[in-house]
Amino acid sequence: MIFNSILKFSQDKLNYLYENSLFLQSIDKLIFVSILAVFISSTVLSSDGIGFIALITIFLTLLKVLTKRGEKFEPNHFEIWLLVYFMIVLISLAGSTLFALSFKGFMKTVTYLGFYISVVHYLKDNRDKIPYLLGTIGLCAGFESIIGFLQNFAQVQEISTWQDVTSLNPEEVMTRVYGTLKPYNPNLLGGYFVASIPALFGMAGYFLINKKNIPAIITGVLTLLSVTALFLTGCRGSYIGCMVIFCGIFAVSAKYLWKNYKNIYLSVVGAVIALVTAAILFVSSLRARVLSIFAMRHDSSNSFRFNVYQSSFQMAKDNWLLGIGVGNKNFREIYGLYMKTGFDALSAYNIFLETAVESGIFALIAFLGFLAVMIKDAVKFILTCENIQNVIFISAAIISIIAVMIHGLVDTVFFRPQIQFVFWTMVAVVSSTLKAEARA
Repeated sequence: MIFNSILKFSQDKLNYLYENSLFLQSIDKLIFVSILAVFISSTVLSSDGIGFIALITIFLTLLKVLTKRGEKFEPNHFEIWLLVYFMIVLISLAGSTLFALSFKGFMKTVTYLGFYISVVHYLKDNRDKIPYLLGTIGLCAGFESIIGFLQNFAQVQEISTWQDVTSLNPEEVMTRVYGTLKPYNPNLLGGYFVASIPALFGMAGYFLINKKNIPAIITGVLTLLSVTALFLTGCRGSYIGCMVIFCGIFAVSAKYLWKNYKNIYLSVVGAVIALVTAAILFVSSLRARVLSIFAMRHDSSNSFRFNVYQSSFQMAKDNWLLGIGVGNKNFREIYGLYMKTGFDALSAYNIFLETAVESGIFALIAFLGFLAVMIKDAVKFILTCENIQNVIFISAAIISIIAVMIHGLVDTVFFRPQIQFVFWTMVAVVSSTLKAEARA
């Protein structure tokens, strides 16, 4: 790779700085701290604040690879697709009629992918830190679940119109919790739980196989709290994502539990199904919220989304080659020309449709190729690998990725930094695990 040749040239010239600098000698520790800081800051800071910390992580990684001899990047199959996607987005930026707005969106993309590369590169030599990354994500989810419970008990008022109450009885109106994530929105919190809960499952499995019972119990409790808080968000897309998580966990665990623990396994699966069913049947507000998924045009939120889908599809059709330029600012600027009602839309409410609108059909194909190859390689690894710990980590990561994508069929909170940074960390866990296996 040309890029690795440039790195080698830089390292030959600057390696003396690395060899004689205490700061650079400790840079891995600083990168690790800054990665964790991104997760922690996501619960309290605005998008700009989170992005700034991510940029520090990227800067530190650049310093390392430019000065430490032997550092290089070795992309795998799905990272090639990701590189193609990035190049198409870059071309889309160059062709955008709203260049200034597109450039802002493009820099966000650069930040997210730069953070991903930083985490992948860090994990190359520090795979023992994966539990710390997943654990921090899980603890942040646990923190948000506790805040969500407190908001539910306090019956916080809606900041915006988050549910159609025109056809609901008072007892069917749900208190939708939104946690501390900014901007305050229950759909954002729901999407965050979808991305983060698999990390808790992964840590529970990690503690169990290492016979650390107390941490396993604590993690299990946080998982239960987070799943419950997810339902308290009232985010219907995250309900679907949660079902994907359950199905994924049950499928992976069956490989190891079915043979010797068939009865226990079936009992746990049955208990979960019974608990969820009972909650939907007997909690009127939850039941009304779940049933509204199937109300189609009779629910105002559903109807609004159908209108947005139709308008967004037309936008994608009219700009099929390179899109309108990356970033939701572009979308909002142009959507007014296509909207079917007098209501503005923040996005296409579907991440794949949003990708097609912003960057064109080829960007969508590249992104789908990236997902398909990654999922295929991860599933193959899960089915063939004998190292249970690695299976647990990659399973948690790929379940999170798939669940976020399924949730993304009906919402675009995926593009918020709180979810993006968790998502790309999960991709980094998959990538680093597959690369480690390939080297072995």
